Amino acid sequence: MNILITGGASGLGEAITRNFAKDSSHQVYFTFNSSDEKAKAIENDFPNAIALQCNFKNAESVAQLQNKINELNLDVLINNAYSGEPIKTYFHKIAVEDFATEFTDNLIPTIQITQAVIANFRKKKSGKIITVLTSFLLNTPPTGSAVYLANKAYLASLVKTWATENGKYNITSNSISPSFMLSGLTQDVDERVIEQMIESHPLKKLLTLQETADTILFMANATAHMNGLDIVLNAGTNLK
Repeated sequence: MNILITGGASGLGEAITRNFAKDSSHQVYFTFNSSDEKAKAIENDFPNAIALQCNFKNAESVAQLQNKINELNLDVLINNAYSGEPIKTYFHKIAVEDFATEFTDNLIPTIQITQAVIANFRKKKSGKIITVLTSFLLNTPPTGSAVYLANKAYLASLVKTWATENGKYNITSNSISPSFMLSGLTQDVDERVIEQMIESHPLKKLLTLQETADTILFMANATAHMNGLDIVLNAGTNLK
């Protein structure tokens, strides 16, 4: 199985990349931007892992990746990359430009890459797309997450569109919505907020990167009958 993981050198992306690369029958491609040392470490640990430098904020860099996709003969695309702060400030205090910038830096490259991958999937009449969302879309959103959630909500709509438009080509599109995890993306969150999350959590512990990566591996191996679904990892906290 040939897999492409965007943002696959650090945080959740690294956990996903390493999880797939443990199986030597997998050819794992993963993008990185500035995490050079981590990317090299993954390549050193797994001969079947190949790092692809791609700066989502640079149109030429994204275009180069789009062109390379034709050579990779992919079976699975995992849309994981996200740059920017998930928690900013109150909605009315966020500069309008921030919404436009993070949309351009995150959504447009994801759209371009997914378009290129779907074109190849249609030719081979098979493929899986897995997109990382967030359980904040279901639960009460944290203060300051307006920009991040708006982008994830946009992706959630695309996940369903990809599923309905491509199912007849044996192409599936599913998403995973993990709850809060400790990673580089969330490292600036106040420790008191994290302690409160743990205290109010049904399991009294936060979701781990490895638990999420394991679920994504399961999704990549799932039947094509699993299509258009969102797998929520939040210990049932949205149930009423």
